[in-house]
This record gives sequence, C-alpha cells and structure tokens, in this order.
Amino acid sequence: MKRPYPPASLLELSELSSFSMQLIPAPEVWEWLQTEILAGTGSIHNEDHAHLLDADIRVMWASSHFEKQGRTVLGQAEQVAFRAGGWQKARMEQQMRDWFGDVPAFIITLAADYCAQCSDADFCALIEHELYHIAQATDKYGQPAFTEEGAPKLKLRGHDVEEFVGVVRRYGASPDVQALVDAANSPAEVGKLNISRACGTCLLKSA
Repeated sequence: MKRPYPPASLLELSELSSFSMQLIPAPEVWEWLQTEILAGTGSIHNEDHAHLLDADIRVMWASSHFEKQGRTVLGQAEQVAFRAGGWQKARMEQQMRDWFGDVPAFIITLAADYCAQCSDADFCALIEHELYHIAQATDKYGQPAFTEEGAPKLKLRGHDVEEFVGVVRRYGASPDVQALVDAANSPAEVGKLNISRACGTCLLKSA
C-alpha cells in the first residue's frame, strides 16, 4: 500500500505568504497506519504499537512546519483537551466535529511540506516517532491499564532518553543512553532513519 502524500492544494497554500498555516484532516494517513504498521499483517508491522490498533486517534496535515526553541517541528502528537468553558469550549468542540465528526482522544499532526518530499524511510520514522508518544498507561502495580470497556488506557509519554552529548562524552552512557547506543549499533529493522528531534510533542509544556 503506497504511503500517503499531502494534497497538492495544501502545499500551494503554504507557498502563498498571504495565507496563514492551514490544517486539514488526513484520514488516509490513519488508514495507512492501521494497515501497514498497526495490523499484524502490515508490511512494516511494529508490535510496540499493538495498543493503538483501535485507538481513538485522528491525523492531520499542516501546510508547513514551524520553528520553536530553535528546532524545526515536523510532527506532533497531542491528547485532545479543552482548558476552557462556555462558548470557547463549544467553539473548540465544534471545530473538532467539523473536521472529524466527533472529538477524538488524540491527534497527530504532520508537516505537509516535509512529508511531500522526504524519503519513505524518513516518513515512516516520523510517523512512528509520533506513535511512540501515545503509550498504554499502567496501573499501580505497573501492569498495562485498561478502560471499563476493556480497551487499552492511553497516555502521552516522553522520549526514552533525554541527555546531553557532552555529559555522555565526559561521564559515559547511563543505562538508558546505553540502550539507545546499542540500538543505534544494530542493523536498522526498517531502513535508514534521519528523523532527529523533529517532534513538537516534547515542546508542548512550554507552549
């Protein structure tokens, strides 16, 4: 199944300085994700995401990337939450219904200008990076948690490793960093991945 590409009309809008950033639903991306990555029969299936197979997630294209804290943001996973009331909340909920038909639990947004020209491996790396941010919550015993309906209870999570190169250079790798080093020294399971710190989820706290 061919990887999804953003519509040309959205890319054209991003090139017009008179238009602000545009966002549109991308149901074809979620369908592709379910078929190729989440389903056991997928060509690049990843068991790590098994808890997301029936998750309430929607995907969107943003016409362009943006810059934050000196970094280029190419993708972002977020849990939908309205920190407002009255008409403001109603307006936000209406926008979600207009886009998706309902209010989803999570949204993944991808930069269309990047996704239109990046390699297949880089596109898959970006997509999986965002999927890894949506983890299954655990109970007080550290076991996978489930909702009353029996579905996996989901939450946002940060990266596996947060460290400075200088600290590793001067003091060596901690167990978490060493795990990343070991993974980097092993042959890639899918292909060469060039996505590096291109995710906006970890910047949400400073938004």
